[in-house]
Amino acid sequence: MTIGDLLKAASAELATAGLADASREARLLMAEAAGLDRAAIFAHPERGLDGATAARFARMVARRARREPMAHILGRREFWSLSFRVTADTLDPRPDSEALVQAVLDQIPDRAGPLRLVDFGTGTGCLLLALLHELPAARGLGIDISEAALSVAHANAAALRLDSRAAFQRSDWDDGIDPLFDILVSNPPYIPGGEVAALQPEVAQFEPRLALDGGSDGLAAYRRLAPAAMRLLAAHGLAAFEIGAGQSESVVRIMEEGGLRHIATAADLAGIPRCVLFRKR
Repeated sequence: MTIGDLLKAASAELATAGLADASREARLLMAEAAGLDRAAIFAHPERGLDGATAARFARMVARRARREPMAHILGRREFWSLSFRVTADTLDPRPDSEALVQAVLDQIPDRAGPLRLVDFGTGTGCLLLALLHELPAARGLGIDISEAALSVAHANAAALRLDSRAAFQRSDWDDGIDPLFDILVSNPPYIPGGEVAALQPEVAQFEPRLALDGGSDGLAAYRRLAPAAMRLLAAHGLAAFEIGAGQSESVVRIMEEGGLRHIATAADLAGIPRCVLFRKR
């Protein structure tokens, strides 16, 4: 069959599975399976594929039709214009989380300074490594309770040539972590436990529940991170937390009751408050 024939069939299969942009996703999978760029796919739909490539494409389409995340199938996701390895052991980095990176950078007057960063629930390492990419003299520590996630973060740091400035450590939040840091960031689990099963299948069925479930009200991690930030941050240190929709006021209250001073709230691409920032008093 030709590329065009296969794409038509795959688009129909993905649309039946409930994917809104089935044609685009089919083209992404074809590019990966055939080792072609999307321009070549558009330009030569009449091109035939060998049996092995067609079979590889069919397997990838079947996985996506089961709603497995595209990043898991491709094994990577672009974040902050950097390529990150992604596995089932990590959250899929999302464009909305770039709001936190930008919000932190906006608070740093001298990006060439020797800053010390810590990232809780580092997962792929995307927040920490994106910041280190923009802060050439900074060093950072990524914390996660999952050894498998830390392995992914290590690999991403090496691939991005940031491993000389990035270290990773297994810990239950700040247990055993020594101060002082200039910047603390986190995209913690913030989905109320009872709502996880109702999320999109890509999230509910394929992403690690440990990185999603924020307890009964979705705020358990913030209650743990408030005293951690006070203990770990240097004087006037910066803390930035990603939040879920509608959580801004609650997280600000938790952090201010813990002793931090709220300085800013940043919105994501849809205009939804996505990140709250604080200074240590």
